Amino acid sequence: MFHSVGDTGGVNTPTYIEGVSRFMELDMAFSKRPDRPSFFYHLGDVVYYDGESANYWPEFYEPYLNYHAPIVAIPGNHDGDVNPTTGESSLQAFVRNFCAQSATISPDNLDAPRRTMTQPNVFWTMNTPLVTIIGMYSNCPEGGQIGDTQRSWFISELKAADPSLPIILAIHHPIYSAYGPHPGSTRLKGLLEHSCAAAGRAPDAVLTGHVHNYQRFSAPLYNKKNVPFIVAGAGGYNKRLHVLGRVFHQARQKGKHPIRIQGEPEFLEDFNDSQHGYLRVTVTRKKITLDYVAVPDPSENAKDAFLKPYDTVEVAV
Repeated sequence: MFHSVGDTGGVNTPTYIEGVSRFMELDMAFSKRPDRPSFFYHLGDVVYYDGESANYWPEFYEPYLNYHAPIVAIPGNHDGDVNPTTGESSLQAFVRNFCAQSATISPDNLDAPRRTMTQPNVFWTMNTPLVTIIGMYSNCPEGGQIGDTQRSWFISELKAADPSLPIILAIHHPIYSAYGPHPGSTRLKGLLEHSCAAAGRAPDAVLTGHVHNYQRFSAPLYNKKNVPFIVAGAGGYNKRLHVLGRVFHQARQKGKHPIRIQGEPEFLEDFNDSQHGYLRVTVTRKKITLDYVAVPDPSENAKDAFLKPYDTVEVAV
């Protein structure tokens, strides 16, 4: 099992990121192996607003001070954005903290024992005994943007993946989204469909962030009929969550899930736009289980609630 969520940077209000990290810590403390999370896969936007190195301590190292597992990541658009007043280049701090040449204490880490990760690139593949996780960098423009080099790499990684294991794709910008100001990306959808056709294989699940809420879609992809496309971007950003339109809330109240999105092939299966939270991803030889854990108000007793997922979907593999 591993954790996954994006958009955690708390800016100047750590309340929400600390609430989410506290639940993740409880998973570590109360779960027994093999159910204990092995790592946290971050879906991008580690710090706000422009990937500044000065924000890594208050928005990353300090909130996860008591999270005793590795944290790996792909960048989001805010990690790649540039604040011209700092003199830093795009992704400079992200690379220093996640793609270091060796595991050391980062100069951005003021007081935590966590060492830097040694990922080979900002887009990279994690091979595990049970699942292959391909992480892509969708750059900064709204809707994401993938260059030819990364497109070719993605196709080659799909082809090279162990055929006996499932594939999870992680990418920051969502392929599908019901939040109007941050809709799904037709560019990324086209890229994904073309790449899967070229490789002759498709991911079994797609994890994204960017939109600050939780959404779960089901859609066909290449030769698979019902691939879960999940938006998990409620990891701790300090402003209010992105609220879906009234039509989606009315449909849920009337029990009309899943909701077809404007004649498109995807269905919105469930959503949560009122609570921060994170994913627990459990992979076995037979299935992938994706649980969204919605974090209650900080005044509530977390120990009573942490085992109860808000939403769950299973994928046979």
